[in-house]
Amino acid sequence: MATKKAESGKKTAAKKAVKTTATKKAVKTTAAPKHIGLVKNDSYLEPYEDAIKGRHDHALWKLNQLTKNGKQTLNDFANGYEYFGLHKTDRGWVFREWAPNATDIYLIGDFNDWKESPKYRAKRIQGTGNWELKLPEKALKHGDLFKMKVHWEGGEGERIPAWARRVVQDEKTKIFSAQVWNPEPYVWKKKTFKPKTTPLLIYECHIGMGQDAEKVGTYTEFKENVLPRIIKDGYNCIQIMAIQEHPYYGSFGYHVSSFFAASSRFGTPEELKDLIDTAHQKGIAVIMDIVHSHAVKNEVEGLGNLAGDPNQYFYPGDRHEHPAWDSLCFDYGKDEVIHFLLSNCKFWLNEFHFDGFRFDGVTSMLYYSHGLGEAFTCYADYFNGHEDDNAICYLTLANCLIHEVNKNAITIAEEVSGMPGLAAKFTDGGYGFDYRMAMNIPDFWIKTIKELPDEAWKPSSIFWEVKNRRKDEKTISYCESHDQALVGDKTIIFRLIDADMYWHFKKGDENDMAHRGIALHKMIRLVTASTINGGYLNFMGNEFGHPEWIDFPREGNGWSYKYARRQWNLVDNKDLCYHYLGDFDREMINVIKSEKNFHKTPVQEIWHNDGDQVLAFMRGELLFVFNFSPTKSFTDYGFLVPTGSYSIVLDSDNVAFGGNGLNDDTMTHLTNYDALYVEEHKEWLKLYLPARSALVLKKN
Repeated sequence: MATKKAESGKKTAAKKAVKTTATKKAVKTTAAPKHIGLVKNDSYLEPYEDAIKGRHDHALWKLNQLTKNGKQTLNDFANGYEYFGLHKTDRGWVFREWAPNATDIYLIGDFNDWKESPKYRAKRIQGTGNWELKLPEKALKHGDLFKMKVHWEGGEGERIPAWARRVVQDEKTKIFSAQVWNPEPYVWKKKTFKPKTTPLLIYECHIGMGQDAEKVGTYTEFKENVLPRIIKDGYNCIQIMAIQEHPYYGSFGYHVSSFFAASSRFGTPEELKDLIDTAHQKGIAVIMDIVHSHAVKNEVEGLGNLAGDPNQYFYPGDRHEHPAWDSLCFDYGKDEVIHFLLSNCKFWLNEFHFDGFRFDGVTSMLYYSHGLGEAFTCYADYFNGHEDDNAICYLTLANCLIHEVNKNAITIAEEVSGMPGLAAKFTDGGYGFDYRMAMNIPDFWIKTIKELPDEAWKPSSIFWEVKNRRKDEKTISYCESHDQALVGDKTIIFRLIDADMYWHFKKGDENDMAHRGIALHKMIRLVTASTINGGYLNFMGNEFGHPEWIDFPREGNGWSYKYARRQWNLVDNKDLCYHYLGDFDREMINVIKSEKNFHKTPVQEIWHNDGDQVLAFMRGELLFVFNFSPTKSFTDYGFLVPTGSYSIVLDSDNVAFGGNGLNDDTMTHLTNYDALYVEEHKEWLKLYLPARSALVLKKN
């Protein structure tokens, strides 16, 4: 009987439990949204919701694993740089390295005549793949050069520690070594900083090639000579390339060897900190072009074969090497690799006060194919099983970490495929980037200039392309970046004017090609910058039509720095036409900044006519009008606009910008009454529109 009663009791309890659970589930189902945020915002993604949720759940699972189910934060997890590498302690020095395949590790350097010695022999920490060496204070001194001598089954080699914070190259031998770096700590003058992102106006730059002189520029020279120009031009953010140490200068910083070392060819870490500190004092944010998509193949300088295991940091087999970049692909499925890369993000944020990152080569990370040979014509192409879930997970975690470390940090994805959700919130099933690069826009301008005569430029196509983006994702719009300035490609100004840049860019000597190029350069920039939904980017020098491509010193050019610099003297010379473009760019940026939260104001089309090649749209109180026709000027061209008076605040045809000055820019334009549109509070605004020109008017 007792048994039956017990069983009966169990059944009753079970029924109650089921009932309770069912009730709870019912309530939960009612309260919960039908779709994850990404799908809710875009119903066309509904067929792929399971895949989106799967990726989201993968990131949540890994997040829980790394944080020990919430017992620690991701911020706590990403502290690798405080543990690994060389550190000064109260009692001396401690050195640690992750090298599971090693059988022995010695430190060799100036302090022991570059020979293995028992005193500098590390010990494996039992039960781990980590090695540790403790030394007295006198064993090392600031400035000493050193390396690891690593032994493994069947081999040995000299290596630079993976977590080295200072790496230098010998001028004569060209050999790289780690360097003991223990100066007086840098004292930050601006300890806290919040970037201005309303909108984000980015000046993409490279420290080494930032000077007129034919040499490698320094952090200090950039601070003194280039930063004031950027401030004057109105940009509120600099995006610095090539910070992480790279053996080959000509790689533009994209073949990284030492991920925690600020490139010593530009100066000391403290000088970089001073540059960032100075920028912050002037209200300029500083973001870093970070490379986590691949690593240089070098073994002595890099991570290619740190301890006899080529796959320690990188994918094995067919996925080991990037087929197009001659580099190695990180294994994002390894916790140790995630730890290394996340710690790298936190390191640059905390140690150098960078305000965020532009992540390079995101497309390459997302797909097994690296995006090579893929068309990406429909949503199915993003969810066909050809995506690297480990990389997607890493990128999601990186964004979570970065915003955990600094809630105001900026993250930008360089991504060409159009992967949905990249710049959507993590909670919505996105990857958490703040912005994505609008890489369609420069491609569109190249194609248009190359393939279409001026008479065939359609405002409808232009307008569609510059606004072609997902509603729930902010973008960084740009006409051209460093990619278009490299040898093998052409900048917009060169596509427009070509060799005539050299012969007809002196004032008074401009030919038709020069006039055309000057006019279209301004219009292309204005229509791109004025339609942003997040931010705008310009590469250093392109704002004034820098006349030459970038070609770093190499054997093929006699190791010359002639084309690895920026010729500021050209824009400073008022006898040449370059300053027209630079001055226009400055005023364009000022106009954009004059409208509060410009990037959030809706882009309202007023008019387009492909036959006339005329486009007009409003943002807030600003009216943008473009006449792309190369030959037709229009008198009293009418638009229906909100009733009132309008003043010209920017005129691309103004003589100050190399135009013909056919409009009176001091004139106030009044709208003309039309009884048909009284209820809409609209009237006709009639304007003179010279050929190949643009106007920006502000409602008074």
